[in-house]
Amino acid sequence: MASFGSQSNPTVASALGAATPQPVAGAGTLKASTRSWLKALRLQGKEGVLFIAGIILLWQLISSFSHFSGKYLFPSPLLTTQTLWTSLPELLIGTVYSFLILLPSLALAISLGIVWGLIVGTTPALNRMFSPFARFAAPVPPTIYIPYAIALLPTFHTAAGFVVFIGVFWPVFLNTANGAGALPQHYRDNARILGLQKLEYLRRVVFPATLPHIFSGISVGLVFAFIMLIVAELFGASKGLGRFVQFYADYADYPRMVAGILYTGVVVWISMEILERIKKRSLFWLK
Repeated sequence: MASFGSQSNPTVASALGAATPQPVAGAGTLKASTRSWLKALRLQGKEGVLFIAGIILLWQLISSFSHFSGKYLFPSPLLTTQTLWTSLPELLIGTVYSFLILLPSLALAISLGIVWGLIVGTTPALNRMFSPFARFAAPVPPTIYIPYAIALLPTFHTAAGFVVFIGVFWPVFLNTANGAGALPQHYRDNARILGLQKLEYLRRVVFPATLPHIFSGISVGLVFAFIMLIVAELFGASKGLGRFVQFYADYADYPRMVAGILYTGVVVWISMEILERIKKRSLFWLK
């Protein structure tokens, strides 16, 4: 009698072959044709520009509907651009006012988040002591502090700065602490063999090794900083980007409101691009 594994059953083999999923023939062809089409039109690598152009075209089509025609509720791209140009001096003044709140709070939160994160991440006792509080406080949305901060602190400037600080500190601290705590053991062993003191170990070993985590936290924190700043300015600022949008929304001047929203988006985008360039220069060994 033939053994079980000595001879294959052609019926079973054919059934298994039929049941095996086969790659879709058209998928690879579609991707290749799309790439060749974009390359032929010299548009490969410019997909982002095409997407933005499509959004503007869709915007123009919607604003041309009869329901919106001749009304300021949904201004066209041309009207918004013209309004943005005429409002630029006021927006620039608002930008300066907003950044006077944003930058000091951002710098303080990043500095304290990095320092405290490095210390907590490399000190098991502190990690065990501070982690329960961090797990409780970090998930609380910073916007919930805005009304109380405005009522408690002496000026709106300090209240908004406090809210921005909270929004930036936790992402930076948590990413830094996680990065420092995940440092390979042989880093610690080599530092101990070399006789590095605690401060020198943090500065020369832990900090450079944790930089990718730190920049991830700063990226999240910068987005939160702008969100907290704009929301705080909606509550009670006399100037600023958020105040510009709120003021003209109250008076139903929707072209200026939309222009303020677009301008704020451009400011945030430029800030993120600057941070990305700093990140690439600082993490040159990851290229």
